[in-house]
Amino acid sequence: MRTDIFARLDREPEPPKIEIPRMSPHRIALFGGTLAFYLAIVIAVLASSWLVALDWKVMLFRPYQQWPELHAFLDYYVVLGQRGPTAVMVASWLGWRSWRQHTLRPLLTLGTSLLLLNVTVGAVKLGLGRLGPHYATQIGSAELFAGGDIFPSGHTANAVVTWGILAYLATTPRARRYLSALSAFVSLGVGLTTVYIGTHWLSDVLLGWAAGLLIMLALPWFEPLITRAEIWILSVRARWRVRLRRREPVPDAPCDPAPVVLPQSLSGTGTAEAGSRSPAPGTSGTVAHAGGRTRAHPPHAVRSERTPLTPAGSRRPPHADRAARGSATPARPVTGGSVTGGSVTP
Repeated sequence: MRTDIFARLDREPEPPKIEIPRMSPHRIALFGGTLAFYLAIVIAVLASSWLVALDWKVMLFRPYQQWPELHAFLDYYVVLGQRGPTAVMVASWLGWRSWRQHTLRPLLTLGTSLLLLNVTVGAVKLGLGRLGPHYATQIGSAELFAGGDIFPSGHTANAVVTWGILAYLATTPRARRYLSALSAFVSLGVGLTTVYIGTHWLSDVLLGWAAGLLIMLALPWFEPLITRAEIWILSVRARWRVRLRRREPVPDAPCDPAPVVLPQSLSGTGTAEAGSRSPAPGTSGTVAHAGGRTRAHPPHAVRSERTPLTPAGSRRPPHADRAARGSATPARPVTGGSVTGGSVTP
């Protein structure tokens, strides 16, 4: 028995309709405010404003030296923001959700959000090229366009998206509230942990939060694309199943049945059912073969016309004027006369 998602979609009834988030006015307003915050941080870093000075103050404070007892724990906690481990954990959960809800939407939504994360955050990282605190070269500088890739913080943005997708796909308002709080706590802790261990500036973390939140708020715009992708995947899968059925080996055709003798009256039809009787004695018939072919059969002799044979010979009485086969002809007696020239003279 198959236990994959597609098999579940085949044998289970249709699930209840799942509510899909829409771009409501409230969500659009949040998206606009988050986008403005995002642009403000980028401009503040480009202009080397007070935000860059704050980055340097936090960096020179060296939090990992102030609270060294937290370092061992936070080294493990920051893994919650790494893309590989978190993607595997969340994908496993959403795969089970897909199996239970009979839909590919949870997995496709996760894939769409991660794709948007890689494109948007990766483009800004490579475009601005900011160096991290451990590689800074000049105090007070924004360290932009120097070949780095830490602005915005990928750990922070990934934590917002990966754990926030659970709240986005929640089916009840209560579950959505709890999962939203959990996502905010994890992403906030991951961002501050990167500042503590000195791998990111504070402005990197702020921009990472904004980047991840923008992706979560924009996901409803991609719901039609997710729906079309699900329909396409299922249609491709259906075509593959049809092709596999066509490639299955065809069983060999059965051998032709034994020929059946048909009476002369049925020879015109060219076919006969298996097990039909032989023609009547003394009548000609045909033999039916596979494909409707017939073959003439010679007439049979009537039993009364046949000569019965026994080990002792034929039981038919001999003719009175004919000697039996295999016996010598008795010599007739010659009385009187003489034999002359092979003739008998009386």
